[in-house]
Amino acid sequence: MAEGNNRHRRPFVTADAVIFALRDGDLQVLLVRRSHPPFQGMWAIPGGFVEMDETLEAAARRELQEETGLTGVTLEQLYTFGDPGRDPRGRSITVVYFAAVPDGRVAPRAGDDAAEVGWWSIYDLPPLAFDHDQILGYALTRLRYKMEYTAVGFNLLPEEFTLTQLQTAYEIVLGVKLDKRNFRRKILSSGIIEPAGGYRCGEGRPACLYRYRDDAVAEVKARRLFP
Repeated sequence: MAEGNNRHRRPFVTADAVIFALRDGDLQVLLVRRSHPPFQGMWAIPGGFVEMDETLEAAARRELQEETGLTGVTLEQLYTFGDPGRDPRGRSITVVYFAAVPDGRVAPRAGDDAAEVGWWSIYDLPPLAFDHDQILGYALTRLRYKMEYTAVGFNLLPEEFTLTQLQTAYEIVLGVKLDKRNFRRKILSSGIIEPAGGYRCGEGRPACLYRYRDDAVAEVKARRLFP
């Protein structure tokens, strides 16, 4: 009888939220420093246990707000991680969501469940709790895929941007240098951006401002845009 009960024990379920932003010329991810065991004092992705009366996405949103103060972020389900040894407290399955947000639109602050909150370069991370290094590696791969095939880049930029800003965003995320002429030809022929009717002044000639079209197709399935 005891063996049967053990066979039907249920794992606990958590929900995490990976938040990307372009900050200071770098792709950064939002992390919290854990205030409780396990891994107390270590950095981690915002997240926590799913309550019995809430959906997975609702849990991810609640934990994100409780630990960082962020609300109103458009989340997309990333992947489910369930290695039996990922959590020293016992059998754990986590459903991870992720989002790309423009810098300046979010002002995170540490909540009751986090000792500290901060932005970290995805290319220079601190030691992380649980299996969060694997999760962030997978999240970066997914973000790069979406940058190459979709219009997700607009989530990382202000509403109006120059082509130089857009190219820089692609280069930072993809980790490659793109040919300026080829980039502009491809992005302008993709049909996902349009002139915003203004210019940004700086050194040299004023740069035309663009914005993503309201009716832009999110999935550009016909071709790979970049590189």
